[in-house]
Amino acid sequence: MKVSCGPNSVPVLIWTLAASLVLCSGLAATENNKKCLLLSESLSERKVLSRLEPLTGKNFTTVDKNYTYVFQLCGDADGVKGAGVIQKETGVKKPKIVGRYNSTKAYGGRDWVMLIYENGEGYDNHCENDKRRAIVMISCDRKADKAQLTMIEEDVVRKECYYLFELDSSQLCPVVLSHISTGTIIIIIGICLLAVYLIGGFLYQRLVVGAKGMEQFPNIAFWQEFGNLTADGCDFVCRSRPREEVPTYRGGATEPLDEEEQEERDDHLLPM
Repeated sequence: MKVSCGPNSVPVLIWTLAASLVLCSGLAATENNKKCLLLSESLSERKVLSRLEPLTGKNFTTVDKNYTYVFQLCGDADGVKGAGVIQKETGVKKPKIVGRYNSTKAYGGRDWVMLIYENGEGYDNHCENDKRRAIVMISCDRKADKAQLTMIEEDVVRKECYYLFELDSSQLCPVVLSHISTGTIIIIIGICLLAVYLIGGFLYQRLVVGAKGMEQFPNIAFWQEFGNLTADGCDFVCRSRPREEVPTYRGGATEPLDEEEQEERDDHLLPM
């Protein structure tokens, strides 16, 4: 049997290969999540773990005094089999397992997750539970470009001793949906329409009509008249007192005087 591959089959092969890679990566991501074995399997805790999927397969390290702590989500911390959190002491080759990811508890809120790894290595008879336990508080921090692990405390006084860590990551932050109000949408549409009107009218007046200067403004006569009416209306509404009339010059009477009136007016000019 002879199989021939024509030029048209190459794109099909490429798309098939790409789809296979996407499916395989999705399955691998799901498998990383399932490596964490819950002490009490529940849908809610498994859902909390699924939110931490972007952090799987990575080692997070912090140093406190003479100890170095390594944490990995649902994976072998620093390559130590079965360890979710390990403690490495300066000068000591063998690390201690603080918590195992096959004994996991997970609790979460809107922007935080508390991850507990239990059944770590035993203490030297100063804790009743006799097993180390790691508590990792994973919180949302939008400013954190890279997740950073911090050692908070080691409690060996209480009955249930634990190691408390804090991990800030932007991967845990909920998506913020921007809501645009109706008024904002109307304003945006109005600005767009105004821009189209001005630009389109300017080009029409310039290229088709051949106008120049202020005549290029679309419907300039209408807007000038509208501006005048607006100014008159504003002057009428906003005026606080009557406008003072400008005094005008009143000239003398133009009608001729009677002869008797004229003689009476001239009598005081005669010498006594």
